[in-house]
Amino acid sequence: MVETRQKQDQLQQGLLHDPFDILGLHREGQAYVVRAFMPSAEEVELEGFGAMARRENTDLFEISLSRRQTKALPPHYTLSWIEKGTTDRHSAISPYTFDPQIGDLDQHWFSEGRHLHAYRFLGAHMKTIDGIEGCQFAVWAPNTRRVSVVGDFNGWHGLRHPMRNRGYSGIWELFIPGLCEHDAYQFEILTQQDELRVKVDPYAQRMSLRPQVNSLIAENRVYPWQDGDWMSRRKHWDWQSTPVSIYELHLGSWQRDEHGDFLNYRDIAPRLIEYVKALGYSHIELLPIMEHPLDESWGYQVTGFYAPTARFGSPDDLRFLINECHRNDIGVLLDWVPGHFPRDAHALAQFTGEATYEHADPKRGEHKDWGTLVFDYGRNEVKNFLVSNAVYWLEEFHIDGLRVDAVASMIYLDYSREEGEWEPNEYGGRENLEAIEFLKELNEVVHAQFPGALTIAEESTAWPMVSRPVYIGGLGFSMKWNMGWMNDTLEYMQKDAIYRKHHHDKLTFSQMYAYSENFVLPFSHDEVVHLKRSMLDKMPGDAWQKRANLRLLYAWHYAHPGKKLLFMGCEFGQWEEWSSTRPLSWHLAGEPSHRGIQQLVSDLNRIYRDMPAMHERDFSHDGFQWIDCHDDDQSILSMVRWSSSQHVVCILNFTPVPRTRYRIGVPESGAYREILNTDSSYYGGSNAGNQGELNTSGIPLMGQPDSIELSLPPLAALFLVKAA
Repeated sequence: MVETRQKQDQLQQGLLHDPFDILGLHREGQAYVVRAFMPSAEEVELEGFGAMARRENTDLFEISLSRRQTKALPPHYTLSWIEKGTTDRHSAISPYTFDPQIGDLDQHWFSEGRHLHAYRFLGAHMKTIDGIEGCQFAVWAPNTRRVSVVGDFNGWHGLRHPMRNRGYSGIWELFIPGLCEHDAYQFEILTQQDELRVKVDPYAQRMSLRPQVNSLIAENRVYPWQDGDWMSRRKHWDWQSTPVSIYELHLGSWQRDEHGDFLNYRDIAPRLIEYVKALGYSHIELLPIMEHPLDESWGYQVTGFYAPTARFGSPDDLRFLINECHRNDIGVLLDWVPGHFPRDAHALAQFTGEATYEHADPKRGEHKDWGTLVFDYGRNEVKNFLVSNAVYWLEEFHIDGLRVDAVASMIYLDYSREEGEWEPNEYGGRENLEAIEFLKELNEVVHAQFPGALTIAEESTAWPMVSRPVYIGGLGFSMKWNMGWMNDTLEYMQKDAIYRKHHHDKLTFSQMYAYSENFVLPFSHDEVVHLKRSMLDKMPGDAWQKRANLRLLYAWHYAHPGKKLLFMGCEFGQWEEWSSTRPLSWHLAGEPSHRGIQQLVSDLNRIYRDMPAMHERDFSHDGFQWIDCHDDDQSILSMVRWSSSQHVVCILNFTPVPRTRYRIGVPESGAYREILNTDSSYYGGSNAGNQGELNTSGIPLMGQPDSIELSLPPLAALFLVKAA
């Protein structure tokens, strides 16, 4: 009895580790006692058995029952009560009548870091147990004294619904009958230092619209997917030798409604799909759409890793968008952020009052440049949180791939750190061994569980074999962003044409490493913000030359081996830098000079898609051959793209000087015809070029068996194919 009284006192003080030791039905000697802790109740009844007595100076109510009475007591009995200061009577089935719901095997695999579907038992899930509907809550909160569920349903009172501790796993759980979808909740955590923390659910699958920061109980029903054909084809998709062109966009600033407010995922769907199909892109890539508190973070400061942001609607609204994309043969890639998370007090930071999701050592657990925290990739439960999150988006939302943000920040211990701000690994190196193993495991899981799904690394260093399989020593990504090509190309293109001949190697150097990885060639959002200027405004010269240079740049983008990515607004030559606070300058797309750039992008995608030579050997050296890479004095490049069945000759003139009677070698004799001229008046150019077919002369040149003589328009590219 003394021990019982101590636990009752601990319960009253909010210090009891396991409330099931006291609450519910208990046998004490020859008697049976039902207890309920109701800190906001004036009086409480055990339905069918009468009033419960309040223990003196406590909020604990109890009633003694005989053995005969307990046989009549339902296994899940109902309590009714009157709240203090009211006359209203409420009733609910006691949560403390239910057995543990999380199995030992789930806990074991989670603690081992190998549970692919941790989101199925952690978080909040509507369930029916013994015929009773309610919500099952579970959270990983190791080394804590108490965890409670708080929400609208209990007046946000931390002592109303303390949870059951499951021991070694660090998991706490509680089933609360009578709750509904969309009820708001959080977890109140009593730390080892006796501090109270109120946290959103790390595994919440729905969250409230900012500025509120509540978790919401998500719907528990199967979405009626209609993309079976797409998903079946994806399993057998040979992405290495097929065209992949990606339209990157930020949903909040692509378009808005007439009032300047965000569009719902469902409203975006028909507009976006029609537009992307007209442009000829194979995929869209969404900047992060996980819940985040600040619009200006673009989604990269994630506080709800499992919750699609409420800015654009519900999780099912997002599923609708993805489903419609798939029905229209458009893949959907998701920007995914496992490299860091923000310090917001309501989220993952110091989740249990101490480092839980972040690494405890500040030299490894902080990104000072970004003001964020770094995941502890060596902790099994944290690794499981991230791997399970990747599985969640691929499985529950049919996402076609993940672009993994800031990989370099993960794999280097000295990333953006000065001497003395980092410590080497156990072998004396600068590599983050735990992060590397996490990335390998991530890629192995994704490729094994979701054939045809892509993982794409934003990795800005010379780390070897990023896009090579784990079993041969690689990191296991499908592809890697080619940041070197992008930086060199933009540096070259921003120079006045008169100086370009001195920097010819900026364009040719990429062939030294172009096939060391499976590369994506990105012109991303990062290149049109922070005073870097828009793609069009980067170009030198007057307005006509800027547009001509941009068209030439896009032709080089498609002539060079590698998959393609372009950020929204760049396709029609937006003048302003991108801002997440306003929609794109869509009025420009209606002006002829900008519409021409847009049409060129569409035609480049069509050529890329329809011409096997432009995509079949994107990752192989035998898909590319220089014709002449040494004409630096005139700033001209010529090359051949090859497939097993055809070839395309590409010639690019990076000066505003037209070149007449310019001769280049070609692989075969016969007639060639233009399939693309970026100087066409159709695209806003001067319409210089070659009319009709170009016949070879029988003169070998540049190591080729024959040659042709042609006219090169100013600041323009020509693509030629053998005439049928």
